[in-house]
Amino acid sequence: MRSREELENAGIRILQSIRTALYVNLRIMGPALDALGFRMDLSTRTAGTDTESIRFNPNHLFRMYLEDPGSLTREYMQMLIHCLFKHPFMKENFRDGDLFDICSDIAAEALIDSIDEKILYRIPSDFRESVYRELQENVQILTAPRIYQYYTENMPGYDMLLKLAAEFRRDDHHFWAELKNDPPDNKDGPSRSSREQKWDDRAKDTKEMAAVSGNEASSDKGSLSWLLSFEEDDKTDYREFLRRFMTIREEVRIDPDGFDYGYYNFGIEMFGNMPLIEENEYREEVGIDQLVIAVDTSASTRQEQLQEFLNGTAAILSAQETFFHHVQIHLIECDDQVQHDILISDVNDLRKYSDGLEIKGGMGTDFRPVFTYVDDLIRRGKLNDLRGLMYFTDGYGTFPEDPTAYDTAFVFCKDLDHDDTGVPDWAVKLYV
Repeated sequence: MRSREELENAGIRILQSIRTALYVNLRIMGPALDALGFRMDLSTRTAGTDTESIRFNPNHLFRMYLEDPGSLTREYMQMLIHCLFKHPFMKENFRDGDLFDICSDIAAEALIDSIDEKILYRIPSDFRESVYRELQENVQILTAPRIYQYYTENMPGYDMLLKLAAEFRRDDHHFWAELKNDPPDNKDGPSRSSREQKWDDRAKDTKEMAAVSGNEASSDKGSLSWLLSFEEDDKTDYREFLRRFMTIREEVRIDPDGFDYGYYNFGIEMFGNMPLIEENEYREEVGIDQLVIAVDTSASTRQEQLQEFLNGTAAILSAQETFFHHVQIHLIECDDQVQHDILISDVNDLRKYSDGLEIKGGMGTDFRPVFTYVDDLIRRGKLNDLRGLMYFTDGYGTFPEDPTAYDTAFVFCKDLDHDDTGVPDWAVKLYV
């Protein structure tokens, strides 16, 4: 009878041999292959990842290695793709966790099937091909969030869900739940945030290697580099970005930090009820004074994504510490020209605008008229302290060539079709 240590070492040797084969045949996966260790865990009947290690049941590895080593290699690859595309970290953001599990497995398997390497090849079943055809017709780019959105709108029956799980599921996802409960300051190991940052870095390295080597998948289901450009989670935080727009001015507000209790008490002691210095009612505040938010209302822009962007922006910008009480926000609706300019002076009106917005579709997109319009407002003294402009769009249009005197960001929905290649170097790309 083998000891626990012998079982673990035997399992590790199997996984090491698979890792070596993937190194040799698929070098672009090097950054991801370096990131996962191996650990025996009898709480699973198969194998899964906690984003730090592949946790395996040795009996599963022994059986698969003898009966179907190619399938075990694909299982290893599926775990790598889940981590690269950060499926374990994003699962809690989706209401139906079981459905997201299936969607993430479909996305991973679709990518594996699109990689032209003998080590990963298998003849797809008719059912698998039919699923791909349906999704490509309706989703096009097979990422987990996009597949999830499609299935929530076209929910498969229970039997179909079981069939999808049986066809596409390879690894055990129950270790993902540990990430949800991982405290930000984890004394026993890497925190969730540090793990997620690690996979951010691995995804960027993998994307660069795929682009340089040219050894990336090239089928209708997409390539590794292309899919990473959609799934890559841009870490630019709105609050961080909006700090670029902050200005300083005096607000009529009690300033407790400027109050000197020493002089105050001295006056009370010497002269009775006559304090020497009163509280200073003015304090220097840092916040956003003027901002332009342009929204692309052309026919290619989706109502729900624009709504989410505006609601999310409103939630951040309406925070008391971010905005002054009286502000000047120009919300510009535009397609190939400026259609409307809604001036907001009270941050509480941001949500009202967002909730009442209705996209009716328009002509094609030309970004330049918005900048011409804003420049005219500046020349006429209507905007005398503009720090920044955010432009929500899918990127299909004509970008301006000349840099602006204020910070400019083009905002894209990373889970939908977009083209950010035309964004000029002087502007910032953000993804929501």
